[in-house]
Amino acid sequence: MLSETWEQGRQNPELRSTLFHGLSRIILDLARVPLPRIGSFTLDENGYLNLSNRPLTIDVHELENEHTLEIPCQSTHTRVESYIHDVLSCHENRLRHQPNAVNDYEDGLYQASALMVMRSIWSCFFRREFFQCPFFLHLTDLNQSNIFVDDKWNITCLIDLEWACSHPVEMIHPPQWLTNEAIDGMNKTKYEELHKEFMEILVSEETKFDLPFQLSDVLQQGWNKGTFWCTMALRSPTGLFSLFYDHIQPMFAKNHNEQPFWKITTPYWMIDTDEVIRHKLKDKVQYDSDLREAFQ
Repeated sequence: MLSETWEQGRQNPELRSTLFHGLSRIILDLARVPLPRIGSFTLDENGYLNLSNRPLTIDVHELENEHTLEIPCQSTHTRVESYIHDVLSCHENRLRHQPNAVNDYEDGLYQASALMVMRSIWSCFFRREFFQCPFFLHLTDLNQSNIFVDDKWNITCLIDLEWACSHPVEMIHPPQWLTNEAIDGMNKTKYEELHKEFMEILVSEETKFDLPFQLSDVLQQGWNKGTFWCTMALRSPTGLFSLFYDHIQPMFAKNHNEQPFWKITTPYWMIDTDEVIRHKLKDKVQYDSDLREAFQ
């Protein structure tokens, strides 16, 4: 597994270049054929992939196991805006229904404010000409433990392909783990250096592929515009809030990351927001009690 040598080898330019070439070829190969809608895949009796309904990413799966998801399995998304609307609903349902979703009242304001603003600004990051197409196959759980490599970091195998989905083209980006940081603790300056390195390799590999358009242009514009951060936030139920306040909000108002901003915006998240947050505090007390009892 790449994860076994990742920490020791990630500073080696030759190993990194070999890996980036392999990852680029995988991304480009999956983008050869545009798909008609956003969704997951199943295998038929002949071993062929069939595009089914809602995209089942690993994050959606975990929320479903915790009974905080309200997207029916039969849901079909043919446009980007309907998909993002449902993704944000997943985040909101986690905040509303997960017993340990908030730590204290201020944390509730912090989270609800971010969700309310995300509903207003997400369209600033996605281009309208891509709302209906194209959609491409995307490996949404491509982490270091799911990539097998040889001693030179040539990719030899991928596993956990059940989380492959048809995704909007602007939600496809280089992996977020390139700097070995958690998604909610990413350093933009450090990541930008490796993002540039990755993109240079992607551009060179793209000349070898017959694609309907320049995928590298879309990815680069997504970085320049901030779509990368918006996508990472949408994909992470627990990381959305840090990504919003650290990377997204400063694009609009750098001086708003303070409690008065949360108190002003939070009431517009939903009717009776304050009552919902106070109810969540009671849920947290009960959750802590149940957790202690379980360990005893």
